[in-house]
Amino acid sequence: MRRTFAGMPWWVKWVAIPLLVLFVFGGVITSILGALISLVFKLLLFVALVGGLVFVVKKFTGGGTKSSSRDW
Repeated sequence: MRRTFAGMPWWVKWVAIPLLVLFVFGGVITSILGALISLVFKLLLFVALVGGLVFVVKKFTGGGTKSSSRDW
């Protein structure tokens, strides 16, 4: 395999082959990236909602004034 690429010009190795890979596997790459970005967004949204819920519950129950180590 190395001998095959050794005789090729630089633009074939560094331009043409990566473009072919993107052309052939571009849909797979974009779907994987889209799924990862969606997962990270949902995880951050979940963390923000849980943090907001904890804040609201502590505010209305007065949990911040009489806290001790036994509350958890």
